[in-house]
Amino acid sequence: MDMMDESFWTDVDFVTQKLNPKTHPYLISKTFTERAVLEFGTQHGLDVVTVNPGLVVGPFICPRFPDSVRSSLALVLGNRSEYGFLLNIPMVHVDDVARAHIFLLEYPDVKGRYNCSSNTISLDKLSEFLRGKYPEFPIPSPESLAEIKGPKLPGVSSKKLLGIGFEFNNGLEEMFDGAIQCCKERGYL
Repeated sequence: MDMMDESFWTDVDFVTQKLNPKTHPYLISKTFTERAVLEFGTQHGLDVVTVNPGLVVGPFICPRFPDSVRSSLALVLGNRSEYGFLLNIPMVHVDDVARAHIFLLEYPDVKGRYNCSSNTISLDKLSEFLRGKYPEFPIPSPESLAEIKGPKLPGVSSKKLLGIGFEFNNGLEEMFDGAIQCCKERGYL
């Protein structure tokens, strides 16, 4: 399977067996919570909408370094232990996630789940992009990343969200420009 739509759910067994144990509670609790809120809405006649973003990247205002930004910048930061997580990763700019929430709130007759990811990128393509855009950082070459192992996750399709008229305003360049600028301002880079 190359792409997942809203009919796919996080496989809890896969998470516990194949992914980093640090991420287990986060991924599993998000899955169980989303299922519970959708079921509650159905049982009580409520129109419930959930937004499932890819890895959220961009500038940040929180006082600590967000895990999603740190993970997305693993190649910049030299966090080799996180490279396997980036083998094939859906990403979205933080502003587009906020806009998607507002769009769905204002759009009539929406229900259920909506994926929100503007880009799915492989580790080698991410390396190429970052090396070309940010030559000041020692980004590993795609060739040097060939031996990185880990689960290659499918991409995430946002076709349902796009199909009702939503448009992404930001791509990889805006995601990483914002994240890197914020990291520089806060002393992370």
